[in-house]
Amino acid sequence: MTQTWFITGSSRGFGAALARAALEAGDQVVATARKPADLDALVTAYGNKVLAVALDVTDRAAAEIAVAQAVERFGRIDVVVNNAGYANVGPIETTDEDDFRRQFDTNFWGVYNVTQAVLPVLKKQGAGTIVQFSSVGGRVGGTPGLGSYQAAKFAVDGFTRVLATETAPFGLRTLVVEPSGFATDWAGSSMSVHNIPSEYADTVGQVAAGGAGRAANLVAGDPARAGEILVQLVKREHLPTHLPIGVNAVEMSRAYSQKQIAEVDEWAAVGRSADFSQPYPATYPQD
Repeated sequence: MTQTWFITGSSRGFGAALARAALEAGDQVVATARKPADLDALVTAYGNKVLAVALDVTDRAAAEIAVAQAVERFGRIDVVVNNAGYANVGPIETTDEDDFRRQFDTNFWGVYNVTQAVLPVLKKQGAGTIVQFSSVGGRVGGTPGLGSYQAAKFAVDGFTRVLATETAPFGLRTLVVEPSGFATDWAGSSMSVHNIPSEYADTVGQVAAGGAGRAANLVAGDPARAGEILVQLVKREHLPTHLPIGVNAVEMSRAYSQKQIAEVDEWAAVGRSADFSQPYPATYPQD
């Protein structure tokens, strides 16, 4: 069955690769971008299978208009992909509050706006898949200089976990995608590096020196392959709740989860001892 995709941030990077993969699979795509002219090549290549729509995801009203245009053109929306996002680099201590908030507005509130706008359509259909682009940093965290970006990605994950339980009775599905470094413009012209005080040179400075993920030699992923994988995945009956994608994403996720389990086990007696029914005081791990 032909599916209709609604993809934010379709002009480049993951969004562009995913749009092309869906179209090559015979599907239809509502491709959104701040500047629809940036989608001209996609429209030229695929004709009336593509609807190019202007969308700034931070604009709630614009999200509702874009969803309405999608339904008017194609009659339904089967897959929603919240891909639009960006990161700037700077220490939490010195990053300007306005910049920190603007990143969060796109990376979290943009997801909220589009998700809320599309939910009535998906509920009425009784089916639909919502794909949220997070990051392996939204699972593991701790990358110096990416405080706003990674905080927003953690928020997207928590938001989507609740969304999944609330909407499962309506026949809706969710998938959180957690990439590691890919050959996109994420750490290129889309990224600004703020002033980094000398005391942060060995942490934030090292990340900024190579363009965030590139500093750790993490750029190994092919966006075209990722797009094909996600199109194939969404067409399956059963989805994972989360998909770390890219070798580094898989290995970092495994290591982080193993570390979490070990830490919980180490401190289990102390944590349990706070309940009335449990032995108290507990023996603390060796310091």
